[in-house]
Amino acid sequence: MKKILVINGHPRAGSYNYAVQDAYIRGLAGRDVEVREIRLSELQFDLNLSEGYTSSQALEPDLVDAQARILWADHVVWIFPLWWGTMPAVLKGFLDRVLLPGYAFRYRPKTSLWDKLLKGRTSEIICTIDYPIWYFRLFLGGGGIRVMRKMVLEFCGFKVTRTTYLGPVRPSTLAQREEWLRKVERVAAAGV
Repeated sequence: MKKILVINGHPRAGSYNYAVQDAYIRGLAGRDVEVREIRLSELQFDLNLSEGYTSSQALEPDLVDAQARILWADHVVWIFPLWWGTMPAVLKGFLDRVLLPGYAFRYRPKTSLWDKLLKGRTSEIICTIDYPIWYFRLFLGGGGIRVMRKMVLEFCGFKVTRTTYLGPVRPSTLAQREEWLRKVERVAAAGV
């Protein structure tokens, strides 16, 4: 049985990203999977890694639980909107606080190399966006998604299997948004 963790990085419960999350989980119905969820809008934690990595900052219970869920998972799905070309502050704060040295990676002594401690897991990104997707990829270079893939997930050892863009959301119609939800169901049903 595959263990799938769905992490929703939208700060507002009830946003379209939560409909996307529900659609992804519906798409897994009938597959041999166990699903757990993290909704960042429901967590209580300090977004700021106030001392960087110079000293230890105690993890709140929600973050301790999040770390355990990530270790439990075979596959982690990240759902978030693109804001200012990257992720919302709550997701950035979550990453700063959860993907810590000794948990997600370990620097090697006397070198700039590191060990990827979350290796063996796969991951995918589902991103809502207000730009035309072709414009975001071609003219803006995929900014925040490239950072999430390369400098966060792959840095920690995840193998990123897929990125799904939905948008542009702001000018979309209800029919378009419903079609995107069906697309997300198909993506989930197609497998990891």
